[in-house]
Amino acid sequence: MKKLRNSLLAQYLLLLITATMIIPIAIPTLSIIFYNTLYSVEESPRYYNGTDLETMWHKTAKGLTGASDDEIRAKLVELKQLYTDASLYWVDASGKTRDRFPESLSVPDTWTASYAIDFVKKNRGFTVDPFTVIAFIGDHDNEGFMVLQLPRSDMENPSNKLRAKYNYLFPITLLLVFGLFILICTLFFYRIRKRLLHLQEAMTTSEASGIPAPVEVSREDEIGRLEQSFNGMVKELESGRLREMEEEELRKDLIANLSHDLRTPLTTIRAHAYRLQKEPLSTKGRDSLDFIDEKINYMGELIDNLLSYTLLTTGNYPYKKEKTDIVRLIRTSFAAWYPLFENHQFDIVLDIPEGQVIWDIDPQWMNRILDNLFQNIYRHAKSGKFVAVHFEDGVIYIQDRGPGMEAPSHQKGVGVGLSIVSLMLNEMQVNWEIHTDERGTRIKLFQ
Repeated sequence: MKKLRNSLLAQYLLLLITATMIIPIAIPTLSIIFYNTLYSVEESPRYYNGTDLETMWHKTAKGLTGASDDEIRAKLVELKQLYTDASLYWVDASGKTRDRFPESLSVPDTWTASYAIDFVKKNRGFTVDPFTVIAFIGDHDNEGFMVLQLPRSDMENPSNKLRAKYNYLFPITLLLVFGLFILICTLFFYRIRKRLLHLQEAMTTSEASGIPAPVEVSREDEIGRLEQSFNGMVKELESGRLREMEEEELRKDLIANLSHDLRTPLTTIRAHAYRLQKEPLSTKGRDSLDFIDEKINYMGELIDNLLSYTLLTTGNYPYKKEKTDIVRLIRTSFAAWYPLFENHQFDIVLDIPEGQVIWDIDPQWMNRILDNLFQNIYRHAKSGKFVAVHFEDGVIYIQDRGPGMEAPSHQKGVGVGLSIVSLMLNEMQVNWEIHTDERGTRIKLFQ
């Protein structure tokens, strides 16, 4: 039972059933309320219908057979109290007008046959106002007659008047019932929509860790179960995030420790290689020694890159931003590599204009970036024998004609050097673009 009470489907089906039954139930119910309860009037012995009035008047007159003048008067007084707006009087057998109510009523004191006939003719018909009834007193016409004149406006039943006056309440109340039903439906769907939007907002709004915050589960319905599943997912993401951070810390510590531990044997190997260079060796031995020295330098650079990458990702790499003449920095950096490119017979194109261009960067970081890029050209684009450095409109262009970064190379690593370049450039807010294919690589650096 509790499950059905907390089910949105059950509530929706209840709304559908209510919508189906609202018309056949509401209209009869309201009719009973309005026409039998709200508009009920106190029962009264008086009549409003013309036929009933005429029957009542003849019956009353007949009941006065042999009645005295006082009895007739008492009866008229009684009827006058019931029909307050009516005019009542009676005429005796001699044609003399007797008691009249009200007393100021304008009727002749003595009735003649011609006047009586004229009076009857003028007061006959369904539209004549006032409504007039004439009845002989007693069983014979020798006891006189009595007259009742009632304004037709007083012949309308108060219940009918009340219904006519307040008849508009029925459709208004019916509309209110429909309006209440629509309001309940609107609130039902508005509540569902509000909860779904809240859940959507929670899904799209992340905390500092990049993981959405849990939502409060307000009900145990279908949306509530969805919110519980969402909170479970958030909890799993947080656990995964913590595990990832722990693994990342372990990985960084491992790289830092390995970088430190590998330096000692490399330094020892380099020292012995330097000592062997002073010994007499054959040509093949000298070539092997040069190869060993080259690989030692390469491994030293890899270790430096791994250590630098670890320091950058942990935020421990020294960083000092300052106003720097980028033109001078490019000249100085390329000057260190110029002899090496020249010794390997590279075609060198250096197009750097005179003057100063100030960038807000760390000069040591920028020099490290340029060194990495020139080193990549030296190692991986030797076959192109071409290097070009241009500076134009605030943009640094570094170009080679090697096989491209996607080409295989025996010295190709895992891309730690370019990762360092990317991290440093992002930290200094310097943009960069790489265009590479089999005809060479072109790199753009700009702020």
